[in-house]
Amino acid sequence: MRMMLRASLPNEPFNTLIRENKAGALIQKILGELKPEAVYFSEQDGTRHATLIIDVADPSKIPTFAEPFFLCFNAKCHFSV
Repeated sequence: MRMMLRASLPNEPFNTLIRENKAGALIQKILGELKPEAVYFSEQDGTRHATLIIDVADPSKIPTFAEPFFLCFNAKCHFSV
């Protein structure tokens, strides 16, 4: 099932990761693991946002798509069909 994952990346810890030159590598690693069809980065409500179009074959796997954003960026994630 094709879904849209919207991740809101709070300014901290993301700003610190950018200063430490770690943010890009983390994003690349996450995207390499999730293999989204498309990715868009934007700003919303004063924070960075990532919008991913993903294929979720098994709905029980939805947490595996959000977990990297939770752990690396303290992000808030929203899924929609």
